Amino acid sequence: MSSTGFYWHERCFWHDQGAIGVFSAPGEFLQPQAASESPESKRRLKNILEVSGLIDELHVVKPPAATLADLKRFHTPRYLDELQAGDKAQGGNGGDCAPYMPGSWAAATQSAGLAIAAVEAVALGEVANAYALCRPPGHHAEADQGRGFCLLGNIPVAVMRARALGQANRVAILDWDVHHGNGQQAAFYHDPDVFTISIHQAANYPLDTGGFDEQGEGAGLGANLNLPLPPGCGLGAYAYAMETLVLPALEAFAPDLIVVACGYDACAKDPLGKMLLNSQAFATMTAQVKAVAERCCSGKLVVVHEGGYSEGYVPLCGHAVIQTLAGSQISVFDPQNEEIAAWGYQSLQPHQQALIDGWHQQWEQTTR
Repeated sequence: MSSTGFYWHERCFWHDQGAIGVFSAPGEFLQPQAASESPESKRRLKNILEVSGLIDELHVVKPPAATLADLKRFHTPRYLDELQAGDKAQGGNGGDCAPYMPGSWAAATQSAGLAIAAVEAVALGEVANAYALCRPPGHHAEADQGRGFCLLGNIPVAVMRARALGQANRVAILDWDVHHGNGQQAAFYHDPDVFTISIHQAANYPLDTGGFDEQGEGAGLGANLNLPLPPGCGLGAYAYAMETLVLPALEAFAPDLIVVACGYDACAKDPLGKMLLNSQAFATMTAQVKAVAERCCSGKLVVVHEGGYSEGYVPLCGHAVIQTLAGSQISVFDPQNEEIAAWGYQSLQPHQQALIDGWHQQWEQTTR
């Protein structure tokens, strides 16, 4: 059996948000268009794994959908009832920017099921690490509403289940999607045994969360770390933030399981972000977290697919991450990797370093 699990299901690709404007006033001059969160970036990732042959080195699983009992550990019954009612009617909007059409309930519960199965397999030692190709994504979903293309909180649902069943105790969740991981933050904001970290573009989405000052409350104070990087950050800024703050904080927490909310919208080709990463940057961050997992928790690492809206570039980034997880020699050539790395402002800029250094000093004071 391969040491790396790959969890996917065709049903997830069938989620349909409808055209922009279906559930909100589009305005007189906004021509209807397909939603940014489409199945193609994820389907193309699955396809490139097939064509390269990397998928043959993975333990491929198509698990069952999440049950209502699993979902109710995080989501309110009212919200789940409303989602199901809309799914049986003409669709609806799960909350803030979370539209869906009939059939999305099946896709969303299947997506949560992928995260559940991946977390369980890694926690129980059935595979060393895992990648869950989830869609719809989940890191913006909150207990009582969907947000930002997310209907169900895939990671909170999976982590809460694993902890309830005694499969894991101390869990670290690292979110490097370009948007703030508000769903994980809200789910565990008072919990000292789940450390949530989000490195994201400042004031992108959501606008009301993601500040460095949001560090948890009550018993959970010091168990939430946000790094809202300014737009335009590239390889140097991300590397410095990871090495200075993220990786040391992750290791100091000493988790027995690490979960990565892996969005690719911090890549230079993404239409919804203003960051400058290439595919190698995602491979490097994966290798860094994998090394921490090997030191802290016997390598127990789960990567859950979140955002990323460049249909052409997400597959290259995703292949690099999964290749790194699997320790495989099977690679695919990224014709834009070196070009992106050579762009101006890829090195760490003075204002970026000053910001990260300031956070570092404040974080040390908080956790001292």
